[in-house]
Amino acid sequence: MYNMRKPVLIGITGGTGSGKSTIAKEIYKNFSEKCIAMIEQDSYYKDQSHLTFEERITTNYDHPDAFDNELLVEHLNLLLKGEVINKPIYDFEKHNRRAETIKVYPKDIVIVEGILVLEDMALRNMLDIKIFVDTDADVRIIRRLLRDMKERGRTVDSVITQYLEVVRPMHMQFVDPSKRYADIIIPEGGHNKVAIDVIVGNIKQLLQDGK
Repeated sequence: MYNMRKPVLIGITGGTGSGKSTIAKEIYKNFSEKCIAMIEQDSYYKDQSHLTFEERITTNYDHPDAFDNELLVEHLNLLLKGEVINKPIYDFEKHNRRAETIKVYPKDIVIVEGILVLEDMALRNMLDIKIFVDTDADVRIIRRLLRDMKERGRTVDSVITQYLEVVRPMHMQFVDPSKRYADIIIPEGGHNKVAIDVIVGNIKQLLQDGK
């Protein structure tokens, strides 16, 4: 266990391809790596070892039930107590968790980033700053298309089909309504330097005040 002040927890959410990862990285760059940690909600997709590969590929990864938020909340509580966690690693080609994990050490600032960070009440209530990145749907689908083809070995047809049948309906049902819980709504994604500067200033103030 590490002796430290209570961390500032920052939640960053928004639709797929909204630029929330960019916002998270821009905030991260403003602090020493010694004092900030990043937790991706995508790492906490449920283990699917009990399912066949054919069954795993049918999982709706944009639905709240796909996430092991209980484990995520448990891990955040451990970090708040100054304890080290073993963050899962999710393999998007195998649609399952890897056997390996990543050690995450408690830091003064912890960023939690993902599409449904504000949808879960238990998770939402832990956050000191709640951010929603609001980006037009046409920009988001293009970004997702490029990412899934490059990083996850997907075809154009499979990405578009999944977007129309799953991603868009889930966004409208779960992601977009969570915007009402945000303290800050950022348009233009990671290109909004003014918003990033305001958030960084707020974090520094919270650290200075000891929350």
